[in-house]
Amino acid sequence: MTGKKKWTKKELQDFQKIILGKREKAINDLNIARERAEDMKSNNTHNAIYSSHMADAGSDHSEMEKSYYLIARENKFVEYLNKALDMIEEGRFGVCKECSELIAKERLFEVPHTTSCFTCKTKVK
Repeated sequence: MTGKKKWTKKELQDFQKIILGKREKAINDLNIARERAEDMKSNNTHNAIYSSHMADAGSDHSEMEKSYYLIARENKFVEYLNKALDMIEEGRFGVCKECSELIAKERLFEVPHTTSCFTCKTKVK
């Protein structure tokens, strides 16, 4: 890459701001998904005895599963973002654990918790 072995303090602050923004959005999305799941759960309980067709019940169940999947996915994403923030604090952020080179900014924007550069990640072992 560039021979540079560490991100500057300013660059790390920029990454931190971006990650905090992503985390805030993910937490907001998570809260919306939780509310939607709660609404569906409460409506499903009230309407279960009035359901006139099996397909309606199946659709309701499918929508509930999608909401729970989204909740799990957003939870995992928040965990990954927290891991990236921890790596910034510990001084490990953005450095490949295999080759010790800086990980490309584009990769860090997409996968901020990564510990491998693209070259090392895609090496055939």
